[in-house]
Amino acid sequence: METIKNELPETELLKSDFYYELPEELIAQTPVEPRDSSRLMVLDKKTGEVSHHIFRDIEGMINEGDTLVINDSKVIPARLYGRRADGGSAEVEVLLLRQRGGDEWECLVRPGKRARVGHRLAFGNVLSGEVTGIVEDGCRTIRFDFDRARFDNIFAAIDEVGVMPLPPYIKERLRDKNRYQTVYARQSGSAAAPTAGLHFTPELMAKIEARGAKFVRVMLHVGLGTFRPVGEDRIDEHVMHTEFITVTEGAARTINERRAAGGRTICVGTTSCRTLESAADENGVVRAVTGDTGIFIYPGYKFRATDALITNFHLPESTLIMLVSALAGREHTLAAYDAAVRERYRFFSFGDAMFIV
Repeated sequence: METIKNELPETELLKSDFYYELPEELIAQTPVEPRDSSRLMVLDKKTGEVSHHIFRDIEGMINEGDTLVINDSKVIPARLYGRRADGGSAEVEVLLLRQRGGDEWECLVRPGKRARVGHRLAFGNVLSGEVTGIVEDGCRTIRFDFDRARFDNIFAAIDEVGVMPLPPYIKERLRDKNRYQTVYARQSGSAAAPTAGLHFTPELMAKIEARGAKFVRVMLHVGLGTFRPVGEDRIDEHVMHTEFITVTEGAARTINERRAAGGRTICVGTTSCRTLESAADENGVVRAVTGDTGIFIYPGYKFRATDALITNFHLPESTLIMLVSALAGREHTLAAYDAAVRERYRFFSFGDAMFIV
């Protein structure tokens, strides 16, 4: 499969240039109900001006001819708790990151010393697996076995025994696992939700399409590349972990035709943006692709196909706030985040949204 990486200029920007102070009580622990009742900050990327709204108000900000690009990857209950199959009593935690082929997966394992090559792990009486290799970042590859008479596929077995992989900053128990899933999720494989899409309801999507806009599906299975912390001081020394993406011929054609006719291409979430930018050529023409992307977008990047972005508020010093800063400018982004703190917005996965126009 093709691995897509876009060359970026060297930069002297440091990880610390993307830091901001966030009171802990502003980290959202639970989603709001209904989904589209979250708050929405609109940020003008040219002027830095912000305005404050409710998310459902976005309907009136979408124009006829606009295209909203959504990532329809579906979160799987990717956190597994098991033990060594040789009788060990100590618990092993496995986070499924990506399917490498068949029933072999790339995983994060804690503690790693309990998952050496050749070790077998058992997850209740539902799944078992053998550690087959060690890859970058200390990840393991595990080949899983399950009762094929009981389950149609490995995803059904994972759904039986797995736990939704909520980020560590969420301490509250999730009562309804579908709330960590977009209403348009379709293709199983993500280890985390593309959270900008959590604000949409079917009714809001229908109203937006009634205005002459169109939703177009792409896919990026969220894995380590999206949420892996930046360890290097200089951000251009950070290397993204690759993630699997798909843009179909039909999706590429629709995006290109509508943009050529004057409509905006609005990415719903940073994963949709990274997918689109990975698939676009230097002229902004989106191609059909299936493969891996390691694209890392930070200030200095010239966007090819993205005109606007709907996104949540992201962690300090993360690759996600760096992407937002590339689109809106670092100064405008950090000023908007400071305003969000003053206005008591809710942050991160279950938090409020921003529309960068």
